[in-house]
Amino acid sequence: MPSVIHIVDDDPAVRDALSLLFETEGFRVKSFANAEEFLGGVEEETPNCVLLDVHMPGRSGIDILKSLNGENFPAPIFIISGQGDIPMAVEAIKSGAYDFIEKPFDVESIISRVREAVSRTAQASGANTMTFPGAETLTPRERQVLTEITAGSSNKEAGRNLKISPRTVEVHRARIMEKLGARNAADLVRIVLTGEPPAA
Repeated sequence: MPSVIHIVDDDPAVRDALSLLFETEGFRVKSFANAEEFLGGVEEETPNCVLLDVHMPGRSGIDILKSLNGENFPAPIFIISGQGDIPMAVEAIKSGAYDFIEKPFDVESIISRVREAVSRTAQASGANTMTFPGAETLTPRERQVLTEITAGSSNKEAGRNLKISPRTVEVHRARIMEKLGARNAADLVRIVLTGEPPAA
């Protein structure tokens, strides 16, 4: 079965261009012009990936993320962001977005990042081996980032391996440390490898 992608953007030219791109790559695509259409579509069928524009009339991409409880949504959600929207994109990551894609689009980059996200999300849902204190509080994406950190990857290396930006890794890293009560990277590694709670 082909992977299903939902594209949510109020600009018909963007919807058409992305739909054509992913259909050519063998994906099944559904596109939506606004939050209401998309949320109705998601109730009928859970997609394998979502591309969601930040700026739309009515409910914004951030509003939609919060409606979906983005951190626990079963499919990766990419935020489509204009070049001046980095703070908003960071807010989106904190609300559960997988990563953000900046306009103008790089075709090869979008395809590879979406394929990687769909693949990694499927793997993460099939295996959950983290057993240290607080592991249950982490999202699938945070688990992926944590695996990179405990393997010694820098933010840049982790970003390259996970096909996300170093800034996105930084946001996830801060949230992981906050959730697990780690004060620094060494503390984090100790919690994960020994299963001990953070030192008082």
